[in-house]
Amino acid sequence: MPAPLDVARARQETPGCAHVVHLNNAGAALAPTPVLDAVIGHLRLEARLGGYEAAVAAAAKVDAVYESIARLIGCRPHEVAVVESATRAWDMAFYALRFRPGDRILTSRAEYASNVIAFLQAARRTGVRVEVIDDDEHGQLSVKDLERRLDEHVRLVAVTHVPTQSGLVNPAAEVGRLTRAAGVPFLLDACQSVGQLPVDVREIGCDMLSATGRKFLRGPRGTGFLYVSDRLIEQLEPPFLDLHAATWTDARTYEVRPDARRFEAWETNYAAKIGLGTAVDYALGWGIEAIEERVTALAARLRQRLAQLPGVTVQDRGRRLCGIVTFTVDGVPAADVRHRLSESGVNTSVSALTSARYDLGPRNLPAVVRASVHYYNTEEDIEALTAALGAPPA
Repeated sequence: MPAPLDVARARQETPGCAHVVHLNNAGAALAPTPVLDAVIGHLRLEARLGGYEAAVAAAAKVDAVYESIARLIGCRPHEVAVVESATRAWDMAFYALRFRPGDRILTSRAEYASNVIAFLQAARRTGVRVEVIDDDEHGQLSVKDLERRLDEHVRLVAVTHVPTQSGLVNPAAEVGRLTRAAGVPFLLDACQSVGQLPVDVREIGCDMLSATGRKFLRGPRGTGFLYVSDRLIEQLEPPFLDLHAATWTDARTYEVRPDARRFEAWETNYAAKIGLGTAVDYALGWGIEAIEERVTALAARLRQRLAQLPGVTVQDRGRRLCGIVTFTVDGVPAADVRHRLSESGVNTSVSALTSARYDLGPRNLPAVVRASVHYYNTEEDIEALTAALGAPPA
């Protein structure tokens, strides 16, 4: 069992904790001081030396970002690309695949709107069919239904590990076991799981994984990364290339670089990239298992307190739950609940039907309030949220 986290130290190193009860970590977590210092420090270096010259001076720090991400998710540094968001990472992988009429894409009910829009665009352009895997009795992806659907026409299995609208953790490793056996590429959207849960691409068996810096990793906005396995990379040419992703070899030819950085662009935000690496190192310093233990316990406590409130329904489903807690209040739109909480100094978010039609639609939920805890949150933060909803102290 991991050692308990030093919550007092975590809060001391998180300036935002002095100003707000932040329960919107699934949107963007509060950055710790080392990340702020890393980003601002590089911007100052650019101001003093010049942008290009600062990049040269910081080359070792930039290279270390790939090493850190590789340690975080259990891969090798050359299998990592650093880009500006999880959405861009996911898109670069998805649009590098070649679909034909008769191909099938299998996805889950937990899938996020941006991903589904890409599926539908591919269907419109190429004739590929999009199929949604059933949920099981726990509300998570049905491994049995996935196994039933896998055949030689399936071109891709794309699954969200932790959805935006629920505390569910989908059984990614069981999906990976089936896709490996079937020889089907597996793209995992891990933007809500990386940083709050242990994620190891070798154990999961995914071929591609996208993640963000701003959520549970506590990195800067405008950062994300993509993992692409050596098993698959030579089959994938990015949807667009530049002189960083490829080399212009003569007047009529080019050669795509052999590693995952083929999915990057030459121009990048070096300060944010260095900040991302610092955030990853900071998370690894606390220990991902210790983070998971505290986050999961805090979320369980929040669900317990919400379930005690009249008119409040916790909407999370799944055998395994994480740090995202979703709920509704009878007769009160989710946006109004979020506004009430915000006026009380408690940050939350709303997940609407338009972000998660495959899930919220069948459950007749137009929207849910989303409260997402992190290891720097406290029992007092939970009580602040429930008090703002009109509950007496525990």
